Amino acid sequence: MQQKHYENIAVKKFDGTRITNFRDWLAVEAPLEINLSYEDASGNRINESLTITMRTPGNDFELALGFLLTEGLITHATQVAGSSYPSENILLIELEAGCRPDTRQLDRNFYTNSSCGVCGKTSIANIRQQSHFLPDRDAPLIPATLLPDIPEKLRQAQEAFHRTGGLHASGLFDPDGKLLLLREDVGRHNALDKALGAALLQQRVPLHKHLLMLSGRVSFELVQKAAMAGIGFIAAVGAPSTLAVQVAQEYGITLVGFLRDQSFNVYSEYGRLT
Repeated sequence: MQQKHYENIAVKKFDGTRITNFRDWLAVEAPLEINLSYEDASGNRINESLTITMRTPGNDFELALGFLLTEGLITHATQVAGSSYPSENILLIELEAGCRPDTRQLDRNFYTNSSCGVCGKTSIANIRQQSHFLPDRDAPLIPATLLPDIPEKLRQAQEAFHRTGGLHASGLFDPDGKLLLLREDVGRHNALDKALGAALLQQRVPLHKHLLMLSGRVSFELVQKAAMAGIGFIAAVGAPSTLAVQVAQEYGITLVGFLRDQSFNVYSEYGRLT
């Protein structure tokens, strides 16, 4: 299935003095429904709709794998037997026989992540219960002087962003600051799921020795996803939320925010910087 990342459309442009005809590139945003096929305890095959997300088409399989990983439903790409599109914008992931995920936890996650007044401790406890790859507190040290160059490396690799200006990015770097892989999407959560799904396919998970760079702000959900993949170092161009910092502190994740213009703030695990 051919999928478009962006489209060129006709617009009117005002340049300060006059209005002219112009063509602009826009990032595509379209729904994706992720369905899961797996066997129950009796060996009966069950097809279940897990989630619908608005995403930029492309790397849908990686997006689904990353989602399944960060929701604690799979731990290895070998648990996936195959995938198909039953219809447009519906992706079916088929698990191997014997792989029986507890999809009921998706309802619990939605409640703890989305409901007002839910204690952050409940959300953090869910990570501990589900994750097979918690961050390693003995992860490699990162030189502080290396960090200021990371955002520019991310931007230079954002091909779709350069064209549209409308996509988030998640990039995985090694301890020497080398970009290993990058994924883009209109949704910051989807960009991270795509990157983690790609890492799962490349057998890099758990990502104990990797640095995650985010192109925007840092929410609780992004730190949660990183923790589920074993990432111990997160850097972002934007600001973190209070709960994002709380999760990072709980799991020994170094969290850096406002990484731009050769400066940054460190919100947790300062000792991992040299």
